[in-house]
Amino acid sequence: MASVELRNVWKIYGGKVEAVKDASWKCEDGEFFSILGPSGCGKSSTLRMIAGLEEITRGDLLFDGQVVNSLPPKDRNVAMVFESWALYPNMTVYENIAFPLRVRNYPNDAIDKKVREAAEFLDLTPILQTGVRRLSGGEMQRVSIGRAIVRNPAVLIMDEPISHLDAGLRARMRDELKTQVSRLGVTTLYITHDQVESMAMADRIAIMNLGVIQQVGTPLEIYYNPRNEFVAGFIGEPPMNFTMCEYRLDGGKHMIESPSFSFTLDEICSDRFAGFSGGKKLKLGVRPEDVRVSTEKTDNSFPMEVDFVEPQGDRTILSLKLKSGEILLAQVLGDMRPKVGDYLFVQFDQRHIHFFDLESGLNILYAE
Repeated sequence: MASVELRNVWKIYGGKVEAVKDASWKCEDGEFFSILGPSGCGKSSTLRMIAGLEEITRGDLLFDGQVVNSLPPKDRNVAMVFESWALYPNMTVYENIAFPLRVRNYPNDAIDKKVREAAEFLDLTPILQTGVRRLSGGEMQRVSIGRAIVRNPAVLIMDEPISHLDAGLRARMRDELKTQVSRLGVTTLYITHDQVESMAMADRIAIMNLGVIQQVGTPLEIYYNPRNEFVAGFIGEPPMNFTMCEYRLDGGKHMIESPSFSFTLDEICSDRFAGFSGGKKLKLGVRPEDVRVSTEKTDNSFPMEVDFVEPQGDRTILSLKLKSGEILLAQVLGDMRPKVGDYLFVQFDQRHIHFFDLESGLNILYAE
């Protein structure tokens, strides 16, 4: 196994297209590390540089503290699992797993030993002589992992290995994949655009957008303490609500106001605004599950009209209309079913509200 570190890494195509911009992060030895971001954000370019399939324009790539920029792919001891799995349909499970060892001219007895060890580890022993065309999706995934790990790689790279599956099978594969990788203990880089996969499986996540690393942290750190507006909006389903507001001081009270609502910040939130002057325009962000609704007025609440009701079984998603015409989503228990046109009183859970600078997009209350 090995740690993987990027230090100020750039990838520029044709001297013009900046696919990866000054990326710096470190995946520790044995860690399950996910690179997450929308299509075109630079994930695949990063993967290809780590594997040695693309040259690094600037910066350094280190394995276990050693710079490997000039090391050819065959000498990096990196194994890859792809979205398509890329199994050889004319071969058995045994021969698919053995293939990378045969091309490296391993002796037959060593090949047999390694294949059977990998098969036992992945519960593939009963189907070693089965043709891969007859396998289920889960079995094919395990064969592709077996082929990747059979030569004991220092780093395992997974490039959206389950993104093409339907939702139900994808959920089962997440559990199985995480279990397999945890048992292996191999350093794993998992590339995906699916936030659910990253949040469910990764020890830590690096979020990318437009070639730039936006934030690196554990799933909970990223969810509850987003560094900027992009991270806040990209993570979470339903997505975070955003609306314009103004922070002001009124007779010693810390207030948040907009054309649609006004409320007083509690003691915890007020303390976090220490040093800020009043009159600052900000963008407020609050997740749907942190929007509290009631049929009766409570302290610090304000009325909003129900615009749409979306039952989802154990939860209901309410679309609430601000005076400005914007829609604010609230997630409530599934048995709550107000009617369109009803007015509900809304209050935000101030432990989990965020405020973003209008120019930089940074979370002004971000805790390092």
